[in-house]
Amino acid sequence: MLTLTVAHRRELKAQAHALNPVAMIGKTGLTTSVIQELDRSLTSHELIKVKAQVDDRIVRNALFEEICQQLGAAPVQHIGKIFIIYRPKPEESEKKKTAQKSGSNKRRPFRTKRSFQNKN
Repeated sequence: MLTLTVAHRRELKAQAHALNPVAMIGKTGLTTSVIQELDRSLTSHELIKVKAQVDDRIVRNALFEEICQQLGAAPVQHIGKIFIIYRPKPEESEKKKTAQKSGSNKRRPFRTKRSFQNKN
């Protein structure tokens, strides 16, 4: 399970406010098809909302933790029957790591008219 900083979690909560639930967990609980759908949704969207149709609060907490553990995701927020889950895209995290390692991607300063004039 991923861990998030307080500031990152706050940003994700704000982004998730406008989202609609991607999947619903019925009375049968977590099935393999629900887990596969959540995995596909996290792969394409990073941040998703899930709605659980279970009335028991303890069972909902257990579902939330189990989803995050099985998918390797970070729990963002759990309000009532709504779960907000985050998992970064693997391509973006690899790109960030390679960009940080290679320093050749730095932007060069723009040449101005004066820099051409003062060359001689």
